[in-house]
Amino acid sequence: MSRPRTPKAKSAPPDYALTGAEIEALVSASHREPRSLLGYHERARDGEQPLCFVRVLEPDATEVALYWEDEPESAARPLAAVHAAGLFEGRVAYRRPLVPYRLRVRYADGNTRTKPDPYYFAPQLSDLDLHLFGEGTHHRIWAKLGAHPTVLEGVAGTHFAVWAPNAARVSVVGPFNLWDGRRHTMQARGGSGIWELFVPEVGAGTAYKYEIRTAAGGTRLKCDPYGSAMELRPGNCSLVTDLSGYEWTDADWLAARARVHPHRQAISVYEVHLGSWRQVPGREPPFMSWHEAVEQLIPYVLDMGYTHIELMGVAEHPFDGSWGYQVGGYYAPTARFGSPKDFMTFVDRCHAAGIGVLMDWVPAHFPKDAHGLVEFDGTALYEHADPRQGEHMDWGTKIFNFGRHEVRNFLVANALYWLNEFHLDGIRVDAVASMLYLDYSRSEGQWVPNRYGGRENLDAIEFLRHLNWAVQEYAPGAMTIAEESTAFPGVTTPTHLGGLGFTFKWNMGWMNDSLRYFELDPIYRSHEHHLVTFSFVYAWSEKFMLPISHDEVVHGKHSLLGKMPGDEWQKRANYRLFMSFMTVHPGKKLMFMGQEFGQWHEWRHAEGLDWALLGHANHRGLRDLNRDLTRLYRESPQLHGSDADGDGFAWIDLHNATDSVFAFERRATRGDAGAPLICVCNATPVPREDYWVGVDEPGRYVKVLDSDEPRYGGAGACEGVEFTAVDGGAQGRRYALRLTLPPLGALVLRRA
Repeated sequence: MSRPRTPKAKSAPPDYALTGAEIEALVSASHREPRSLLGYHERARDGEQPLCFVRVLEPDATEVALYWEDEPESAARPLAAVHAAGLFEGRVAYRRPLVPYRLRVRYADGNTRTKPDPYYFAPQLSDLDLHLFGEGTHHRIWAKLGAHPTVLEGVAGTHFAVWAPNAARVSVVGPFNLWDGRRHTMQARGGSGIWELFVPEVGAGTAYKYEIRTAAGGTRLKCDPYGSAMELRPGNCSLVTDLSGYEWTDADWLAARARVHPHRQAISVYEVHLGSWRQVPGREPPFMSWHEAVEQLIPYVLDMGYTHIELMGVAEHPFDGSWGYQVGGYYAPTARFGSPKDFMTFVDRCHAAGIGVLMDWVPAHFPKDAHGLVEFDGTALYEHADPRQGEHMDWGTKIFNFGRHEVRNFLVANALYWLNEFHLDGIRVDAVASMLYLDYSRSEGQWVPNRYGGRENLDAIEFLRHLNWAVQEYAPGAMTIAEESTAFPGVTTPTHLGGLGFTFKWNMGWMNDSLRYFELDPIYRSHEHHLVTFSFVYAWSEKFMLPISHDEVVHGKHSLLGKMPGDEWQKRANYRLFMSFMTVHPGKKLMFMGQEFGQWHEWRHAEGLDWALLGHANHRGLRDLNRDLTRLYRESPQLHGSDADGDGFAWIDLHNATDSVFAFERRATRGDAGAPLICVCNATPVPREDYWVGVDEPGRYVKVLDSDEPRYGGAGACEGVEFTAVDGGAQGRRYALRLTLPPLGALVLRRA
């Protein structure tokens, strides 16, 4: 008769064993601080060496063994299975120096892989990083958040960090972990809202997203707000990118830029949408590359004499038809034209050629694409929750919450990122008017007043001041240019004097009034003379730039040449007069591509410019005029040095509305050399012979520009190059020049 067996006593759980709740949190990927339980740990013991153990979560694993980096794989020691979901743990010997270990993992499908443990590595963000970000003043936060290839303790990988304060869990996912959010759950950094994790053996070029479990239990995949590269649309994954290592050659350029003040410099900007400046037949997509732009765009801009290129659509955007104004990757140069370092090369070559580079920058709003910023962590994080504050009705986009410190930090640092990492010379800030006013494009009841009951967006105003201060502080000599269409005061007044602090403001009033005037049939211009004179009333109230931008040549507005009235000859003459008037009017200049040679059709973002027109003499003439106007502007301190100085301007003939003639003088100021320039415009198709123009000095005057010259396509009505001022005077001045004013033409003269 057999004796009954005594049951074996169950082995006691290790004294580092997890509770049931902790195990459940790990295997369900819901623990906010997984590194507190996973990875290598030491537990102090009285009078003994610390208790050392390793815990690993490896979903779908059947076996896990561990060996140290300085050991052969044959020394691997197995870990004990704790949970069938892939949780393993085991004691290890105390050792110094401590080095990373490797895991040998066998999966249920029979495959085996060796790899470092991401949870071995300590968090990399300092308490100071978290503090500065939380107060909105971490001006290099892009170097901390996002994805950064690095080497920790001899192990190469990528450090990921993202802000998602209301998420229940954040994981980084990609092909390196089969897009499985259980495998690389990130570590929450206290109450900062930041999650981070170093993932070994993930390098540059790897696609990734963040898998975010919301507080409501939903899951969403988001691209990295701070990611420095993205896939070419229609892909929208972020790409791990290493921005380091580019050898810049523009130190002299940057030093010189910091020494001069742009208000007294010649600034003539060529606005470019590279995707449609020139396309490559047979290529899909047909965009030029940055390298091709070096070979083609830079020589063209040099030949035309422009001082700066302003680039549309530099930051990544999912939809070509947004022209780059609905940004999906604020820190990612678009993949359409090459890599981030290709873009660095383009900027570097521009500087070597003496050309500055500006970019269109869009801090007012962002699109609702599911992979983007909208409800990033399941809540209205970057935007306002209240649609009266957070919805842009006209554009179907979300408005940034400028009152949130971390959002302001995201945007201010983004501007500094482009200026510092890519050496850009300035940003043109889009849609500033929509930021300044809470009731912008809203009806009664659709907006929320500020705390004083007013319509001004006080948070946006503070953001813009902080932005402009930071640019001046951290990017010396870089410009900020406001696209601002209202009479908001102090846009270009320095921040320490209570202004917004922009370098320049687009003069939208001049643009609207001037185009309205020149679109009129000349027979009606005498009744609207104020349209060309009113801008001089406020020309020095701000530091202005005169824009003829892409917005003026789309959506049925016609091209610049197409706006002009009359037959083809008159259209070209009106165009030449307008461009001459723009050149001699106070203010820096901006011209959108294609308008410089008189493209007939509106800009089409999906097509290249109509370069074939330069096969026609009339269009070559318009291009040549613009080249000469740019040269005149750059070589004449009377025109650019006194742009922001009312002493550099005086009317000669203001009131001749009957003949639609206006004349004024541009003078050098503040020690600049050069005799005054006499600028005379005749806005009718009637030549005006024996027209007397008053001047202050006697002697010979030389014609330095005639928009009616035959080489520009004109009639050459004003013969001769030199003219003599005689006694008798005109327009209240002692001396006068007797001129023939060309029809629909402009003359610029200078005393010899």
